[in-house]
Amino acid sequence: MKKKVSLIFGTRPEAIKLCPLIIAMQKHPVLEPHVCVTGQHRRMLDQVLEVFGVVPEVDLALMQSNQSLGGLTALVIAALDAYLAEHKPDMVLVQGDTTTAFCAALCAFYRKIPVGHVEAGLRTGNKYSPFPEEINRVLATRLSDLHFAPTSTARHNLLQEGIPATRILVTGNTVIDALLIALDKVKIHPPEIPGLPRFLVSDNLDKAMVLITGHRRENFGVGFENICRAITELAHRFPDVHFVYPVHLNPNVREPVNRILGKANGGNIHLIEPLAYLPFVAMMNRATLVLTDSGGVQEEAPSLGKPVLVMRETTERPEAVEMGTVKLVGTGKDAIVENVSTLLTDAKAYANMANAVNPYGDGKATDRILTACACFWDGNKKSL
Repeated sequence: MKKKVSLIFGTRPEAIKLCPLIIAMQKHPVLEPHVCVTGQHRRMLDQVLEVFGVVPEVDLALMQSNQSLGGLTALVIAALDAYLAEHKPDMVLVQGDTTTAFCAALCAFYRKIPVGHVEAGLRTGNKYSPFPEEINRVLATRLSDLHFAPTSTARHNLLQEGIPATRILVTGNTVIDALLIALDKVKIHPPEIPGLPRFLVSDNLDKAMVLITGHRRENFGVGFENICRAITELAHRFPDVHFVYPVHLNPNVREPVNRILGKANGGNIHLIEPLAYLPFVAMMNRATLVLTDSGGVQEEAPSLGKPVLVMRETTERPEAVEMGTVKLVGTGKDAIVENVSTLLTDAKAYANMANAVNPYGDGKATDRILTACACFWDGNKKSL
């Protein structure tokens, strides 16, 4: 009899990183996937599920407008406890550092269901950066039984916190598995992107393009205003470079972006709606460089040979910084302008970042994780 594994998630990044596991588990001889989504990111989550052809068995649809973190946490805990009581999985898999991941791990712990944590061990050491993700992942670690660390650095972090080495497996990151699937789809059916000139979507790289993403809570307010003013100056300084910004739906992001960048457009700033997963992969592949405060982009873009400038003061993904394919620039206007300008004008500096080795995996993380989960019931629950 197969073991039922509940994969519980609610956001676009979680879906991207767990869908390869779901697809592979559907054909697994020992494991049976049972997908439960909270809908923490409704529209963006649904887009990813459609791309990978994943239909959840349970959709809790908990998203509400302007909900507080406390309100969201209370809703998720109550709903997931009822879900686990009804469906009684043999194991719960969570991914990363979202409110959904923490709450799912907590509810599984209350019901004494073993928890596997995908992308375990990422740390900044600052509980407010990223907020609330740093504490979510620390708490998920304390509640988990199996820790699937994407890198040796993440494994070291877990060991430093007292997690037994026998419960940690370095797997690589499943985001690379998903990226390889997505690239194949994009090559077969190149997506159309509303709001962009055709030449920015094509493979013609004659026009340089900077892809921008931003959504971190710690950057709300002054941070986003600085980011927008930096983009304004860069667009004026480099009129032949195009700056493409899919603007996050959060009002705290859209307000400063529309207020500052909406008035500064000289024809080379493109403010567009958030992109579905496949169009975003296509734009990363097309971009000259990426300017972001996102976590997953720091892992994906290096696999495509794209330099990444991270608009944060800290990162839980130091491996790419150490390898040289990612650089922390903070949210200061002058630092952003200086670093983007360097990559756009200094061929050697650009090549050093573009050609650096990506430390996040070989696209086989899914196989390693499923093998470990299947072995959990083979009389050896104390070791990976």
